[in-house]
Amino acid sequence: MQFGKGHAIGVALAIAAIALAPVLVTNGFYLKVLFLIGVNYLAAAGLNVLVGHTGQKSLGHAGLFAVGAYTAALLTARLGWNPWLAFVAAGAMAGLFGVLIALPALRVRGPALAMVTIGFGIVVEKVVSEWQDVFGGQAGIYGVVPPSIGGSALNDSQWVWFVGALAIVAHLTIRALLRGKYGRAFMAVNTAEVAAESVGVSVYTFKVLAFVISAVTCGLAGALIAQQNQYINSDFINFSLSIFFLLIVLFGGSSVYGPLVGAVVLTLLDAFLARWPTAQHFTYGALLLFALYAMPDGLSGALGRLAKKLVPALARKPVLPAPTTGWKLRAAERLAADKPLLQTRAVYKAYGGVVPTNNIDMELTTGHIHSLIGPNGAGKTTLLNILSGIVPPDRGSIEFAGQSIVHMVPNRICAIGLGRTFQNLKLFSDMSVLDNVKVGLHRHMRAGFWSCLLGLPNAQREERAARDEALQILDFLGLLDKADEVAGSLPYGLQRRLELARALATHPRLLLLDEPAAGLNPQETQDLIGVIAKIRDLGITVLLIEHHMDLVMAISDHVIVLDYGEKIAEGKPGQVQNNPRVIAAYLGTDEPDEDDLELEASHG
Repeated sequence: MQFGKGHAIGVALAIAAIALAPVLVTNGFYLKVLFLIGVNYLAAAGLNVLVGHTGQKSLGHAGLFAVGAYTAALLTARLGWNPWLAFVAAGAMAGLFGVLIALPALRVRGPALAMVTIGFGIVVEKVVSEWQDVFGGQAGIYGVVPPSIGGSALNDSQWVWFVGALAIVAHLTIRALLRGKYGRAFMAVNTAEVAAESVGVSVYTFKVLAFVISAVTCGLAGALIAQQNQYINSDFINFSLSIFFLLIVLFGGSSVYGPLVGAVVLTLLDAFLARWPTAQHFTYGALLLFALYAMPDGLSGALGRLAKKLVPALARKPVLPAPTTGWKLRAAERLAADKPLLQTRAVYKAYGGVVPTNNIDMELTTGHIHSLIGPNGAGKTTLLNILSGIVPPDRGSIEFAGQSIVHMVPNRICAIGLGRTFQNLKLFSDMSVLDNVKVGLHRHMRAGFWSCLLGLPNAQREERAARDEALQILDFLGLLDKADEVAGSLPYGLQRRLELARALATHPRLLLLDEPAAGLNPQETQDLIGVIAKIRDLGITVLLIEHHMDLVMAISDHVIVLDYGEKIAEGKPGQVQNNPRVIAAYLGTDEPDEDDLELEASHG
């Protein structure tokens, strides 16, 4: 695993504190509190991946806690399993239930997703309460066998060491995962799902993965409680526990240290307020509101900002290496010029009585810049959304690079070489400029989940290679000096260029540009002409939607004209420019925006 100097010191101090605490603290109640801090951290660390990084709200993780607890209880008390194996099985069973919840739950979003997870938690609570023959109901399951060393069950001090060791492992592995391509993919899904799909990230896969990670850590936390108490019943499992876990994440903040901060503060507060249940619930509600409105990035974020003010050295960013070579398209993506690349036949899409794409036939040729023009409502963006898989056509055929892509999901279409930008910017605005481009490289990074989770050398080498290539792309587009800046803080024109850089990082054979000059000033528009020409010279075919006719006529090899969803003309710029019907209906319009109704209908 990769350690920075400051992080290595922090981990060493944490290990020393965990090692010394049970020696210095002998009071059983205080040891129990330390144990609960570790348990709550373990549950929250995984939940933070789901909530803080992937943006999925869950209010049912008490159910997954129950799955882990009852798995350990049943396997040891009823089936005689080795308690260590039962502990591992508890995490695995919780992960399986995480998949079972995620598959149907992630078909909905926002409040509906939270309601589905609440439903799961309630069902689990009722099952363990009412199914007495298996789960013991209110009486619960006695005789849960705890792990042992040398034939002796763990004592209070050893439980603190055990849960502390698990917490250290959880921190290191989750930190390694989130600092690499998986962490960027989670954040991309959180910020802009459509954009994440367009650069090769499977939104559904990463949502399920985040659910599984959160389920495993929550299940292990449940197993720890059952085995440490040697008893479990339905009183341990309730909706308040789900709220408590979520509060730890929201109050602590989404940083990798947030769950630790939240677990320490809220576990101590919970122990202090245990004798006053009414005040306890009121305090949790007040803290939740405070966390949501006063500290949107949690206590860890507030402490981080304070630390950087007090110690300016903490705010310094590492010096990035200057690119030594220019960026080039991967050899496997370069195609011979003047060959058919994409063909559509009778592509049709209707929204009720509105037909934005009406039997479009089109052929794009490698090495050329094609432009798609027409007034607002002509169906240009609809056609691009169909080509990139965001909107399925009602009928018709589309072949790209020799494959049919009709009804293919966007991330798969990206994987065979189609990249795009959007009419309305869809950057990952809270991520750095460099990380935005690195998300574009996601599909080319081959390190698997376990390599990234464990921070193995191959994952670290690939991460450095991705950084170097992303810097080459930024240099190619004149954004190298902005690499460390937050994407959302850039001026509009540079944000447009960054979205183009992210699309180039996918190594597209065909690049779809949806009004790249929208909102640019005349100088930026003129610079864009040179940029598009450079992209074409790299071997990338371009399909461009644009209202700036000067740009279209200056850069295009071939122009296609749409009117109310129908193709009315196509040919070389001069031919189209002199077409009487085109002159009458289209040239001279300079509307910067196009209604994107179909995109909202598909993803809204």
